[in-house]
Order: sequence, then structure tokens, then C-alpha cells
Amino acid sequence: MTIIVSAAFDSGNIRVTGIDGDVVSLEIVTDHLSDFYQWFHFRVAGARGRTLTFRITNCAGSAYPFGWPGYRTRVSTDRETWAMAPDTRYDDGVLTWTHRFDTELAWFAYFQPYTMERHDALVAKAALAEGVTHREISQSLDGRAIDCLSVGTGAKQVWLYARQHPGEPMAEWWMEGAIELLTDATDATAATLREKATIHLVPNMNPDGSYRGHLRTNAAGMNLNREWDSPSAEKSPEVLCVRSAMDESGVDFAMDVHGDEAIPANFLAGFEGIPSWTDALGAKFYEFGRRLAQATPDFQTEKGYDKAAPGQANLSMSTNQLAERFGAVAMTLEMPFKDHDPNPDATHGWDGPRSKALAHACLKTLAGMIDEI
Repeated sequence: MTIIVSAAFDSGNIRVTGIDGDVVSLEIVTDHLSDFYQWFHFRVAGARGRTLTFRITNCAGSAYPFGWPGYRTRVSTDRETWAMAPDTRYDDGVLTWTHRFDTELAWFAYFQPYTMERHDALVAKAALAEGVTHREISQSLDGRAIDCLSVGTGAKQVWLYARQHPGEPMAEWWMEGAIELLTDATDATAATLREKATIHLVPNMNPDGSYRGHLRTNAAGMNLNREWDSPSAEKSPEVLCVRSAMDESGVDFAMDVHGDEAIPANFLAGFEGIPSWTDALGAKFYEFGRRLAQATPDFQTEKGYDKAAPGQANLSMSTNQLAERFGAVAMTLEMPFKDHDPNPDATHGWDGPRSKALAHACLKTLAGMIDEI
């Protein structure tokens, strides 16, 4: 049979540059109107009974080439269960792995995908849950809905938003976990948060990039997490509408959910360096991280990004903008494309179900601190 490689589907991205026997050579396609690339997701048919070697040859020029060493490709034969290709290796700018095809089809991806079809199903189910209010607060450049779900009646205004960078699907897996917990009528954590806070959730800030198979940008080639100081209807309506909704409600606590290519751990990034920084506000952020590390082995505080110097925070990034704009306890949660090395999983690495479980731990931590925020 002829080997067929396809990425013409929701969140797909790959280009075939050659097939020589059992060796398939590939390239990742750049985001539209952008030089960013790293996300890949494709399907292979016609290889049952064969062992193929895959080579992505343009990794050296990707957005984060330092993220490839130690990384392992994700593989699935049913699009539900994803495992790491154990022999993945990175040498001289080429990512290589092999797969024995015992099935008719197999899918490969940079991380366990979260498609727009799954997003739509998540929003539909959540919108039917008791106590949930759904708003389509605007539309993307391609005309896709920017969905916002609100739950709870308390005075504290909590904003949870994800997937500004579409090629970081662990962020929406996290959101699925958060929504499932917050809509659980029997969960004590959810009851506390619903009583004391109003929680607004934007599961996907960048639906166009998600569908198009982008790594980092929207349909206009804009990195949304560099648009928060001056978003525009022409280039970044996704940020403009969410920030406007935040202006209406106010923000006491905010978490921006992401994935990090290089660091093999879950960690938080804060708002050090904003003009209005105070040690009292910063202490609340640091305390959240300490309590989260105590709550789950899937979080740690040793690894992370360097802190901005006083007065040097980039206010075009949402966490800095919200801390400065509202005096919010704001933070960015980063999850790995590799694994959480302090508590590794040799088969699956970091994946969707673990991202969902981390959301539960984050919300339990927030419930324990909600009166202090």
C-alpha cells in the first residue's frame, strides 16, 4: 500500500518533503503571516505491518529549538490514548522517531491535541450545567466564537483563561479539568469557590490558531500574549474583547494557562517588575505557589523563568497587564511538553489527563486562599 500522510484536519500541521522506502521526511509549517513554528499534528495511513522512521528536518529553525533535546513525540492509534515514542531523538536539527504500524492508522503530535471539535463539545456541555452562564463575548478574525463561561455568585472576581498560544493544548486540557470541577454540584472546593467568587473561564483565547495548527499566533500572525497593552479589533480582537470584559467585572485573581517547550516541570510566572509592584501583593502570588507545591507532586517552585527587574515588566503580557491594571493576584501557569521531571510518567509523559488533575489542585489551592486575595 502507498503511505499517505495527512494534516488537512482540525489542528493539523505537517508538510511531506519525501518518502524513501520506510523513511518519511517532514517539515513543520510556519504559522500564517508569522515565522513561528513548532507544533505538528498529522495522520499516517497505508503502513500496516511496516516500521517507519519519521524525520522532521527543520527543527533547528523552530521557535524554541532548545526545547527539542529530551523531548518525545506523542503517538496514538485511536486519538484518545496518547503515549510517548520511546526512541525519539534530536540530532543536528532533526527530530527522529520510529513507529511499528500494527493498525491501519496512527496519529502523531507535538502534544496530545485538543481540537476545536472537543472545545465546542466542552462549551456545549458546560453551558447546560446548572449555575453556568455562557456568553459569546466576541468573534475571532475567522469568525469563531470567543466563549466565556461564568459560574458562582461571590464578590471575588476570578478570571481563568487559556490557549493564547494555540500550539499549547495542555492549557485547554487544564481548562476542561477546571470546568468539570467547578460544575460538580457535590464537590466541596467548587462549592466554596462558587459561594465566595464569580469565576469567568475563557477556555480558548485563540480558536483560529488552534484550528489552523499554529504554534503561537492568531489568523493575523499576532502573538496574543504581546497584545494586552494595546489590543485592536483589526489584529487582536480576541484580547480586546476579553480585556474589555475584565474591565467590566474587575479582576481579583487571574491565571493565564500555557505550555513551555523547554523546562521539564510545571511552574508559575508572576508579575515582578510592574510599576505598581508591592511586596504585599507579591507575597500572595508566592504563597499560592508554595501551597500548590504542597498540594500536589505535579508542581514545584525551583524551576521557572527569570524574574523581571524592578520597573522592567512587559505590560503587553497579560499577567503583568492585569496585575498592574487591577492590582490582581495574577500569574501564568506553564506546563511541559516533556514531562514533570519531579514526578515523571515513563509512558505518557505530561499529558491531557494530568493537566486536568493539576487544574483541580490549582482550584483547591485557590479555594483555601480566596479570603486572602
